[in-house]
Amino acid sequence: MSRERFSVWWHSLSSRAEFPAAGLVDELTRWGLDCRPHRQAAQSPSGPGLLLFDGCTAELTDWIRQHSRNGEERLLAVGTSRDALTRSVGWQLLDAGASDVLLWADLPATAEVIAARFGRWQKVDELVRSAVVTRNLIGHSLAWRSALRRVVEVARFGDSSILLGGESGTGKELVARLIHTLDARQDKRDLIVLDCATIVPELSGSEFFGHERGSFTGAVATRDGAFALADGGTLFLDEVGELPLRLQAELLRVIQEGTYKRVGSNEWCKTRFRLVCASHRVLVGELEEGRFRRDFYYRIAAWTCRLPPLRERREDIPSLVRHFLAEHFGAAALDVDTAVMDLLLSRDYPGNVRDLRQLVGRIAHRHVGGGPITIGDVPEEERPRAGEWERPCAGDGFDGAVRLALASGMGLKEIGNAATEAAVRLALEQARGNVRRAAERLGVTDRALQMRRAESD
Repeated sequence: MSRERFSVWWHSLSSRAEFPAAGLVDELTRWGLDCRPHRQAAQSPSGPGLLLFDGCTAELTDWIRQHSRNGEERLLAVGTSRDALTRSVGWQLLDAGASDVLLWADLPATAEVIAARFGRWQKVDELVRSAVVTRNLIGHSLAWRSALRRVVEVARFGDSSILLGGESGTGKELVARLIHTLDARQDKRDLIVLDCATIVPELSGSEFFGHERGSFTGAVATRDGAFALADGGTLFLDEVGELPLRLQAELLRVIQEGTYKRVGSNEWCKTRFRLVCASHRVLVGELEEGRFRRDFYYRIAAWTCRLPPLRERREDIPSLVRHFLAEHFGAAALDVDTAVMDLLLSRDYPGNVRDLRQLVGRIAHRHVGGGPITIGDVPEEERPRAGEWERPCAGDGFDGAVRLALASGMGLKEIGNAATEAAVRLALEQARGNVRRAAERLGVTDRALQMRRAESD
């Protein structure tokens, strides 16, 4: 692992307080961390960092939120006294974007704990950036990378059963395959995939447990089921929420103890596998409705992760589009006209990434020649209706709107103009067309607002 440089900041309620980190920096250096001490938290270069604080203020939480970019950058907060780190302060700092919050202890113990945290985070982030992840799971948005960080950490450094949630088309099977790939077992065997939505109830026992020859009509030979095939590997149960309650009860023993019997046999067999399940249903809600067994749920959900729908990661759409086009056109992946990309960014995707992939495929099949993808390549049924042609600048909140605008190729000037035009339009709508009231709301003169409207017309 390469030595990643990180900063050490000091935030104090008192301007006269001594910077306490000199000895800590020396100890962290001995543990292999390349530290850059800063005596004031106001100095905020990019990169991972350690923040020492002796009290929590609004300024501190704002600084953490800004520097960590809402959790995107790794930041470890360390309270230098028990008074500094009360029960509520730790949660406040995590909510602001800190990756973890610790209480100062004696050196070198504190340095060892800090070094271990940063060592783990660096390994996780290196895996998230690795080709094994980026070749198959495309995206750079905070929502997507946050989910990938969690998946990568539990896949490489844990062995618990995993339940993946998320709407249809969000990539649950791809993530399950990544979990199997990153699993650190030296003697790991195959990944076995079983779609629970397609299992015929009458044959479910054979599908899971296998059967002996002659155990039922048509059983002409002994057959291994999913539990035997997954021995030493990973078993992925897709759409586990579709399993009937009776079958859930039958699976309890093998998931808990690793023992089962083939259909038609009295002999106990042993199996050892890592279990990964996925469901588009919210299984916690299914528990409340009595459609899913609690004892089964807590066996399969030792660790859970929800994959975000595409509407929560729209800034990933351009990267996904380029990836899907490369699948059709190879290394000569084509450029995409701005109008086409705007349409792809603004469109709804009920089927999420799978829906986008199919649309890009339909566009690719219409395209001829070596030039860029143009609006004529968009199928007629996918084209915007009259009045929907303006360039979109939408998203979840103001930050989401800016991220979406950047993803669509807009520059700073264009984003500023679009934001101004939107503010003018909304202010006039709220003032019901009254220019004076709209100008007051915007903090400009009536004449300035009228001139702005004239420039836009």
